Amino acid sequence: MDHIIVIGGGQAGSSLVARLRALGFSGRISLICDEAVPPYQRPPLSKAYLLGEMEQARLYLRPETFYADHDIDLRLGQTVAAIDPATRTVTLGDETLTYDQLALTTGSTPRRLPAAIGGDLAGVYGVRTLTDVDGMVPAFAPGARAVIVGGGYIGLEAAAVARKLGLDVTLIEAAPRILQRVAAPETSDYFRALHRAQGVDIREASALDRLLGEDHVTGARLGDGTVIPADFAIVGVGIVPNDGLARAAGLDVDNGIVVDSHGRTSDPAIWSAGDCTVFPHRGAQIRLESVQNAIDQAEAVAANMLGADTPYAPHPWFWSDQYDVKLQIAGLNSGYDRVVVRPGDGATVSHWYYAGDTLLAVDAMNDPRGFMVAKRLIEAGKSPAPSVVEDPATDLKALLRA
Repeated sequence: MDHIIVIGGGQAGSSLVARLRALGFSGRISLICDEAVPPYQRPPLSKAYLLGEMEQARLYLRPETFYADHDIDLRLGQTVAAIDPATRTVTLGDETLTYDQLALTTGSTPRRLPAAIGGDLAGVYGVRTLTDVDGMVPAFAPGARAVIVGGGYIGLEAAAVARKLGLDVTLIEAAPRILQRVAAPETSDYFRALHRAQGVDIREASALDRLLGEDHVTGARLGDGTVIPADFAIVGVGIVPNDGLARAAGLDVDNGIVVDSHGRTSDPAIWSAGDCTVFPHRGAQIRLESVQNAIDQAEAVAANMLGADTPYAPHPWFWSDQYDVKLQIAGLNSGYDRVVVRPGDGATVSHWYYAGDTLLAVDAMNDPRGFMVAKRLIEAGKSPAPSVVEDPATDLKALLRA
């Protein structure tokens, strides 16, 4: 009987094993997770879970009984020491498992600040796992002083939660503006204004010199010598793909596990999906860090492991919740040279990214209609004229029929 092993118990791993069973695979399936809890959602960790609005059990992607009910050998709290492609074996401590096919859904790890600048002090947190968030919950006391290092979506979401809970929040961003790596200046301006209106002290173009403290963090010193007192710090400065196992096994890696359009690695018996994976898309090699991609790519890989022979074509979309604003993003804005602003009622607005006359992406703030229309246009390869999009009189749904 064929044995498929999946290493990594996040969104991609859980989706992949579930899809294998849904497609009728009747062989052995083992899902190896290094955490002690079943696969769970990560986006709510920095939002509803941190706010205390969601219990741990509601984070689980599937009921705890799902894996046993579907004859999936769920191995919790186990770490893979090595993969040997030559013998098709996986080493777990003193145990060795043999596979017919293997899938790597190992995800990613937050970048940490170096110990030399205080990254190893107590009270310095990342936001990635249940353990991370459970560790920081007691620090979120009204009146506490939080320093957040990094003005990306993780940092901004953490800032929003901290302010809602009554903390004093200072956010430090080394780049000239928040969200610089992922969004247009118009979107940065929107969220800067939103956070400042809620009382967040945003320091842009402010490099961190070091975190201060003997054993526990007490503050942050900036490059210009400014010292910001802190009771704790949250670091949100990006993630690193977990490709170490693949590299040690001799697979091709390049800031992620390199796969072909079907999700197969440089070893024909090994596949990969999710945050850890680099794959071809429109003539480039990309790595997508999103729940949607983890699910869709994992399900595509499951089908291909069973012989579907279908290339994976991503349709990227993302979201972020901050205060009462839901940001929804469709497409990839890489290479844009123009942003069209479409205002709506009240706080509703969307930013449409163009390269020449080609619509690439949209950032929609409290604008689900704009998001859905833009998403469908992008997926269909349609690009309405920028002048039409920015005209408030334009019926967006009519663009789908054009």
